[in-house]
Amino acid sequence: MNLLLLQPEDFLDSARARINDRRLQHVLSVHRAQVGDSLKVGLIDGLIGQGRIIQLSSSQLELDVQLDQSPPPQLPLTLLLALPRPKMLKRIFQSCATLGVQELILINSYRVEKSYWQTPFLTEEKIREHLILGLEQGMATQLPKVQLRKRFKPFVEDELPSICQGKTNLVAHPYHAQPCPRGLTQPTVLAIGPEGGFIPYEIDKLADSGFQAIDLGQRILRVEAAIVAACARLF
Repeated sequence: MNLLLLQPEDFLDSARARINDRRLQHVLSVHRAQVGDSLKVGLIDGLIGQGRIIQLSSSQLELDVQLDQSPPPQLPLTLLLALPRPKMLKRIFQSCATLGVQELILINSYRVEKSYWQTPFLTEEKIREHLILGLEQGMATQLPKVQLRKRFKPFVEDELPSICQGKTNLVAHPYHAQPCPRGLTQPTVLAIGPEGGFIPYEIDKLADSGFQAIDLGQRILRVEAAIVAACARLF
């Protein structure tokens, strides 16, 4: 935990906060903090700053909080991601938050197993839990917006055109693709397929919506590695 993230309900008043959950245990066991020490803190979807410990026990922690700094900006990125295997979801949610992805839309694909949509990792509570862990790692506060779209064709035909309007639209695809651009500053939509990639029909539908195929090099990456590599190269 590089940043102690606070939520509005943690505040006793405008400048004092109290916590008594896993964050307290981390402060005790990892930071080994004491009364009078200062910790880097932030308010979810708000500013970051310092929290000075004024009370500390095994059951609760109280902080005097001063929030006076802007968090690192999010990437101007909407990520369209074919739903990965459930065991990968935790890492992907955390990575997206750490990297600063602005919006994550999980979509269906021919190679996505129907059972994946039933995983408990897609509950609102679990998604938020792992996004927060990613923000703590990245020392940021802005939660990515996460949406689920279980039907590929209706989403691509009915919703995607408005999402893509005025943006650079790219799909990671290793065949007949251009090299990945670098140093983008404009709003971007990036589509990444499942293990095995999008099928030709899906690539064609994305192309109809204005997506340009790009590759990330000669090596074929796993989904979680492709997300990090693409963000690093694009921005």
